[in-house]
Amino acid sequence: MKSVFHKLRTQVALITTTLLLVLAPHCASANESAPRIITLAPHLTEWVYSLGLEAHLIGVSDYSNFPKEAQLLPKVADYQGADLTQIMALQPTLILAWEGGNKPQDLHRLESLGYKVFRAKITEVEDIASELKRLGKVTNTEEKANALTNAFLRHLAALRNEYATPSKHKVFYYSWTSPLMTIGDNAWPNKLLNVCGAQTLFGDSPVDYPQVSVQEVLSRQPFALVAASKQPASVLEQFWHPHRRFMSAPLIVVNPDITSRFSLRLINELKTLCKGIN
Repeated sequence: MKSVFHKLRTQVALITTTLLLVLAPHCASANESAPRIITLAPHLTEWVYSLGLEAHLIGVSDYSNFPKEAQLLPKVADYQGADLTQIMALQPTLILAWEGGNKPQDLHRLESLGYKVFRAKITEVEDIASELKRLGKVTNTEEKANALTNAFLRHLAALRNEYATPSKHKVFYYSWTSPLMTIGDNAWPNKLLNVCGAQTLFGDSPVDYPQVSVQEVLSRQPFALVAASKQPASVLEQFWHPHRRFMSAPLIVVNPDITSRFSLRLINELKTLCKGIN
Protein backbone atom coordinates (compact mmCIF):
# COMPACT_ATOMS: atom_id res chain seq x y z
CA MET A 1 0.00 0.00 0.00
CA LYS A 2 2.84 2.38 0.88
CA SER A 3 4.48 1.74 -2.46
CA VAL A 4 1.22 2.57 -4.25
CA PHE A 5 0.91 5.87 -2.39
CA HIS A 6 4.56 6.64 -3.13
CA LYS A 7 4.01 6.04 -6.86
CA LEU A 8 0.89 8.24 -6.84
CA ARG A 9 2.73 11.03 -5.02
CA THR A 10 5.61 10.82 -7.51
CA GLN A 11 3.21 10.95 -10.46
CA VAL A 12 1.38 13.97 -9.01
CA ALA A 13 4.69 15.80 -8.47
CA LEU A 14 5.73 15.01 -12.03
CA ILE A 15 2.45 16.26 -13.47
CA THR A 16 2.63 19.45 -11.38
CA THR A 17 6.18 20.19 -12.53
CA THR A 18 5.25 19.52 -16.14
CA LEU A 19 2.28 21.89 -15.94
CA LEU A 20 4.46 24.59 -14.41
CA LEU A 21 6.99 24.15 -17.19
CA VAL A 22 4.32 24.62 -19.82
CA LEU A 23 2.14 27.27 -18.23
CA ALA A 24 4.36 29.50 -16.07
CA PRO A 25 6.00 31.57 -18.83
CA HIS A 26 2.65 32.15 -20.52
CA CYS A 27 0.95 33.17 -17.28
CA ALA A 28 3.82 35.53 -16.50
CA SER A 29 3.80 37.20 -19.91
CA ALA A 30 0.07 37.80 -19.68
CA ASN A 31 0.62 40.33 -16.90
CA GLU A 32 3.49 42.46 -18.19
CA SER A 33 1.85 45.68 -16.98
CA ALA A 34 2.47 44.62 -13.38
CA PRO A 35 6.06 43.34 -13.31
CA ARG A 36 6.91 40.40 -11.07
CA ILE A 37 10.63 40.44 -10.28
CA ILE A 38 12.88 37.71 -8.91
CA THR A 39 16.52 38.25 -7.93
CA LEU A 40 19.16 35.52 -7.85
CA ALA A 41 21.86 37.37 -5.87
CA PRO A 42 21.80 39.71 -2.82
CA HIS A 43 23.22 42.73 -4.64
CA LEU A 44 20.47 42.44 -7.26
CA THR A 45 17.90 42.56 -4.47
CA GLU A 46 19.50 45.81 -3.31
CA TRP A 47 19.30 47.17 -6.85
CA VAL A 48 15.55 46.56 -6.93
CA TYR A 49 15.08 48.51 -3.70
CA SER A 50 17.40 51.29 -4.91
CA LEU A 51 15.20 51.76 -7.98
CA GLY A 52 12.01 51.79 -5.88
CA LEU A 53 10.72 48.54 -7.39
CA GLU A 54 10.33 46.61 -4.15
CA ALA A 55 6.54 46.38 -4.53
CA HIS A 56 7.16 44.16 -7.57
CA LEU A 57 9.75 41.92 -5.90
CA ILE A 58 8.31 38.42 -5.34
CA GLY A 59 11.36 36.24 -4.67
CA VAL A 60 15.02 36.63 -3.69
CA SER A 61 18.18 34.63 -3.15
CA ASP A 62 19.56 33.50 0.19
CA TYR A 63 21.49 36.17 2.13
CA SER A 64 19.32 38.95 0.70
CA ASN A 65 19.33 40.71 4.07
CA PHE A 66 19.37 44.36 3.04
CA PRO A 67 17.05 46.06 3.42
CA LYS A 68 15.74 43.84 6.20
CA GLU A 69 12.29 43.64 4.57
CA ALA A 70 13.82 41.51 1.81
CA GLN A 71 14.31 38.69 4.31
CA LEU A 72 10.54 38.15 4.41
CA LEU A 73 10.31 37.24 0.73
CA PRO A 74 10.39 33.67 -0.63
CA LYS A 75 13.90 32.30 -1.20
CA VAL A 76 14.40 30.99 -4.73
CA ALA A 77 18.18 30.50 -4.93
CA ASP A 78 21.15 29.55 -2.77
CA TYR A 79 24.76 28.47 -3.21
CA GLN A 80 23.56 25.22 -4.79
CA GLY A 81 21.68 27.04 -7.52
CA ALA A 82 18.24 28.34 -8.47
CA ASP A 83 15.08 26.54 -7.38
CA LEU A 84 13.40 26.27 -10.78
CA THR A 85 10.17 24.79 -9.46
CA GLN A 86 9.76 27.58 -6.92
CA ILE A 87 10.58 30.22 -9.53
CA MET A 88 8.02 28.83 -11.98
CA ALA A 89 5.36 28.73 -9.28
CA LEU A 90 5.89 32.45 -8.60
CA GLN A 91 5.37 33.33 -12.29
CA PRO A 92 7.96 36.12 -12.65
CA THR A 93 8.06 38.46 -15.63
CA LEU A 94 11.69 39.45 -15.00
CA ILE A 95 14.54 37.49 -13.40
CA LEU A 96 17.68 39.35 -12.37
CA ALA A 97 20.77 37.14 -12.53
CA TRP A 98 24.46 37.53 -11.73
CA GLU A 99 26.62 36.62 -14.71
CA GLY A 100 29.57 34.77 -13.21
CA GLY A 101 27.86 34.14 -9.88
CA ASN A 102 24.77 32.13 -10.78
CA LYS A 103 25.09 28.77 -12.46
CA PRO A 104 25.09 29.15 -16.27
CA GLN A 105 22.97 26.03 -16.68
CA ASP A 106 20.25 27.54 -14.46
CA LEU A 107 20.15 30.73 -16.51
CA HIS A 108 20.09 28.84 -19.80
CA ARG A 109 17.24 26.69 -18.50
CA LEU A 110 15.18 29.70 -17.42
CA GLU A 111 15.73 31.42 -20.75
CA SER A 112 14.82 28.27 -22.65
CA LEU A 113 11.53 28.19 -20.73
CA GLY A 114 10.71 31.66 -22.03
CA TYR A 115 11.57 33.79 -19.01
CA LYS A 116 13.12 37.21 -19.43
CA VAL A 117 16.51 37.04 -17.70
CA PHE A 118 18.53 40.21 -17.08
CA ARG A 119 22.19 39.18 -16.77
CA ALA A 120 24.32 41.65 -14.82
CA LYS A 121 28.08 41.28 -15.15
CA ILE A 122 30.45 43.17 -12.87
CA THR A 123 34.20 43.25 -13.48
CA GLU A 124 35.22 46.75 -12.39
CA VAL A 125 33.76 48.99 -9.68
CA GLU A 126 32.40 51.37 -12.33
CA ASP A 127 30.38 48.49 -13.80
CA ILE A 128 27.97 48.79 -10.87
CA ALA A 129 26.81 52.09 -12.35
CA SER A 130 26.64 50.97 -15.97
CA GLU A 131 24.73 47.78 -15.16
CA LEU A 132 22.30 49.56 -12.86
CA LYS A 133 21.64 52.10 -15.61
CA ARG A 134 20.96 49.25 -17.99
CA LEU A 135 18.48 47.78 -15.51
CA GLY A 136 16.83 51.19 -15.25
CA LYS A 137 16.12 51.10 -18.98
CA VAL A 138 14.62 47.62 -18.72
CA THR A 139 12.37 48.52 -15.79
CA ASN A 140 11.31 52.03 -16.87
CA THR A 141 13.20 53.61 -13.95
CA GLU A 142 15.89 55.17 -16.11
CA GLU A 143 15.66 58.63 -14.55
CA LYS A 144 16.17 57.32 -11.02
CA ALA A 145 18.91 54.94 -12.12
CA ASN A 146 20.79 57.77 -13.83
CA ALA A 147 20.56 60.02 -10.77
CA LEU A 148 21.80 57.28 -8.41
CA THR A 149 24.60 56.06 -10.62
CA ASN A 150 25.85 59.51 -11.54
CA ALA A 151 26.23 60.28 -7.84
CA PHE A 152 27.96 56.92 -7.31
CA LEU A 153 30.45 57.65 -10.08
CA ARG A 154 31.16 61.15 -8.76
CA HIS A 155 31.99 59.81 -5.30
CA LEU A 156 34.07 56.98 -6.76
CA ALA A 157 36.07 59.35 -8.96
CA ALA A 158 36.67 61.64 -5.96
CA LEU A 159 38.05 58.71 -3.95
CA ARG A 160 40.30 57.57 -6.78
CA ASN A 161 41.60 61.12 -7.16
CA GLU A 162 42.12 61.69 -3.43
CA TYR A 163 44.08 58.50 -2.89
CA ALA A 164 45.93 58.28 -6.19
CA THR A 165 49.59 57.49 -5.57
CA PRO A 166 52.44 56.28 -7.77
CA SER A 167 53.46 53.69 -5.19
CA LYS A 168 50.53 51.67 -3.87
CA HIS A 169 50.53 50.49 -0.26
CA LYS A 170 50.78 46.70 0.13
CA VAL A 171 47.80 45.51 2.20
CA PHE A 172 46.94 42.09 3.57
CA TYR A 173 43.20 41.52 2.97
CA TYR A 174 41.52 38.46 4.47
CA SER A 175 38.09 37.14 5.45
CA TRP A 176 38.99 34.34 7.86
CA THR A 177 42.01 32.82 9.52
CA SER A 178 41.31 29.09 9.49
CA PRO A 179 42.59 28.61 6.88
CA LEU A 180 44.26 31.98 6.41
CA MET A 181 43.27 33.07 2.92
CA THR A 182 43.87 36.31 1.07
CA ILE A 183 43.40 37.74 -2.41
CA GLY A 184 45.35 37.88 -5.67
CA ASP A 185 45.66 40.72 -8.15
CA ASN A 186 42.45 39.92 -10.07
CA ALA A 187 40.18 39.33 -7.06
CA TRP A 188 37.29 41.77 -6.51
CA PRO A 189 38.53 43.08 -3.12
CA ASN A 190 41.82 44.12 -4.73
CA LYS A 191 39.86 46.42 -7.04
CA LEU A 192 38.53 48.10 -3.90
CA LEU A 193 42.05 48.42 -2.50
CA ASN A 194 43.13 50.02 -5.78
CA VAL A 195 40.53 52.77 -5.30
CA CYS A 196 42.25 53.57 -2.01
CA GLY A 197 45.74 53.71 -3.50
CA ALA A 198 46.60 50.26 -2.23
CA GLN A 199 47.05 46.74 -3.55
CA THR A 200 47.04 43.22 -2.21
CA LEU A 201 50.18 41.98 -0.45
CA PHE A 202 49.99 38.85 -2.60
CA GLY A 203 49.58 40.42 -6.03
CA ASP A 204 52.01 37.85 -7.40
CA SER A 205 49.68 34.95 -6.58
CA PRO A 206 48.72 32.80 -9.59
CA VAL A 207 45.22 32.31 -8.11
CA ASP A 208 42.61 34.83 -7.00
CA TYR A 209 42.15 33.52 -3.46
CA PRO A 210 45.37 31.88 -2.22
CA GLN A 211 45.90 30.21 1.13
CA VAL A 212 48.94 31.63 2.92
CA SER A 213 50.78 31.28 6.22
CA VAL A 214 51.27 33.83 8.98
CA GLN A 215 55.01 33.54 8.36
CA GLU A 216 54.53 34.65 4.74
CA VAL A 217 52.51 37.65 5.88
CA LEU A 218 55.14 38.63 8.44
CA SER A 219 57.98 38.26 5.95
CA ARG A 220 56.24 40.61 3.50
CA GLN A 221 55.46 43.22 6.17
CA PRO A 222 52.09 44.66 5.06
CA PHE A 223 51.34 48.36 5.35
CA ALA A 224 47.94 47.47 6.83
CA LEU A 225 45.72 44.50 7.64
CA VAL A 226 42.14 44.54 6.32
CA ALA A 227 39.66 42.04 7.76
CA ALA A 228 36.34 41.57 5.96
CA SER A 229 34.47 40.39 9.02
CA LYS A 230 31.46 41.02 11.23
CA GLN A 231 33.53 40.44 14.36
CA PRO A 232 34.76 43.44 16.36
CA ALA A 233 38.34 44.57 15.88
CA SER A 234 39.19 43.59 19.48
CA VAL A 235 38.32 39.95 18.75
CA LEU A 236 40.11 39.92 15.39
CA GLU A 237 43.22 41.45 16.94
CA GLN A 238 43.63 38.41 19.18
CA PHE A 239 44.80 36.38 16.18
CA TRP A 240 47.61 38.85 15.44
CA HIS A 241 48.55 39.60 19.05
CA PRO A 242 51.27 36.88 19.30
CA HIS A 243 52.95 38.34 16.21
CA ARG A 244 52.75 42.03 17.05
CA ARG A 245 56.41 42.32 18.00
CA PHE A 246 57.24 41.45 14.39
CA MET A 247 54.53 43.52 12.68
CA SER A 248 52.94 46.87 13.51
CA ALA A 249 50.47 47.12 10.60
CA PRO A 250 47.12 48.57 11.77
CA LEU A 251 44.01 46.41 11.57
CA ILE A 252 41.05 47.77 9.60
CA VAL A 253 37.65 46.05 9.64
CA VAL A 254 35.15 46.25 6.76
CA ASN A 255 31.67 44.79 6.40
CA PRO A 256 31.81 41.71 4.12
CA ASP A 257 28.10 42.08 3.29
CA ILE A 258 29.03 45.33 1.57
CA THR A 259 32.53 44.77 0.21
CA SER A 260 31.53 41.47 -1.42
CA ARG A 261 28.40 42.90 -3.04
CA PHE A 262 28.03 45.18 -6.03
CA SER A 263 25.64 47.67 -4.47
CA LEU A 264 25.47 51.43 -4.11
CA ARG A 265 26.29 51.04 -0.40
CA LEU A 266 29.85 50.29 -1.45
CA ILE A 267 30.79 53.97 -1.60
CA ASN A 268 30.48 54.58 2.15
CA GLU A 269 32.38 51.40 2.94
CA LEU A 270 35.10 52.45 0.51
CA LYS A 271 35.41 55.76 2.34
CA THR A 272 35.98 53.84 5.59
CA LEU A 273 38.48 51.52 3.94
CA CYS A 274 40.45 54.30 2.27
CA LYS A 275 40.58 56.43 5.41
CA GLY A 276 41.78 53.43 7.44
CA ILE A 277 44.55 52.54 5.03
CA ASN A 278 45.75 56.09 4.53
